[in-house]
Amino acid sequence: MKVDYQHTLAREVSLSGVGLHTGCETTVTIAPAPANAGFSFVLADGSRIAATPEAVRSTVRCTTLASSTAEVNTVEHILASLVGMDVDNAQIRIDAEEIPIMDGSALPFARGIAAAGLREQRVPRRVMSLRSPYWHREGDKLLVCLPADHFKINFFVAFPEPVGNQFLETPPITPDYFLHEIAPNRTFGFRHEVEALYSQGLALGGSLDNAVVIDRDDYMGPLRFPDEIVRHKVLDLIGDFALLGMYPRCEVIALKSGHALHVAAARELRMPLAAAAGAR
Repeated sequence: MKVDYQHTLAREVSLSGVGLHTGCETTVTIAPAPANAGFSFVLADGSRIAATPEAVRSTVRCTTLASSTAEVNTVEHILASLVGMDVDNAQIRIDAEEIPIMDGSALPFARGIAAAGLREQRVPRRVMSLRSPYWHREGDKLLVCLPADHFKINFFVAFPEPVGNQFLETPPITPDYFLHEIAPNRTFGFRHEVEALYSQGLALGGSLDNAVVIDRDDYMGPLRFPDEIVRHKVLDLIGDFALLGMYPRCEVIALKSGHALHVAAARELRMPLAAAAGAR
């Protein structure tokens, strides 16, 4: 039987841009990490935050991770890129408290990882395998995970027009599929929400260059895919499931779910696995 080994980056890669909410210039460096290290963020003062569900401080508009002394915001796109590009271990160094929004998608991160290349670590990959279906419901939002041989996602969203109902069924998520079909899809928001954020001193780095803004009747700019909204929701889910710390060998069915539901599911799915590891 072929062994699926862990991978890290062959070399580090750095990218710079503005933070979506702060509007401040920031640089992030994705560096190799040892086998079984998982993903962690290291801030300029040396503070380290492990990418786990327990570190999540907020899921309002983005996923924020925190320790007792530091926090880092908008982690989902860079984490999605690591998972989508088959990276198991990486250290993410950042000189501010927010990951740069780049073009609003995960494409710059995914391309950077592809350019850096991967190094096999000769340690078997950590995998989350389900023995039975899992589900989590909050109001009209539902997330189901079914046992499967690969990681794949079925996602349904329902928004007012012009978005409407959108559905995406992915094949097993490979680096090639992620790079070309998922990574390019940008974060989005409705115009009235964006204006409210501006009035609160938030979204200072947001613009039509790094987000899909939706007006009452139409999109305020061209789309990269006709169903870019649901594709971006898939991107966010992959990033939130990176908090599992292992490859999710399951088929996900998501109905109108978001960061809060994804993180709650990751926390619940991780609990029995963490307990089993501690018992050994």
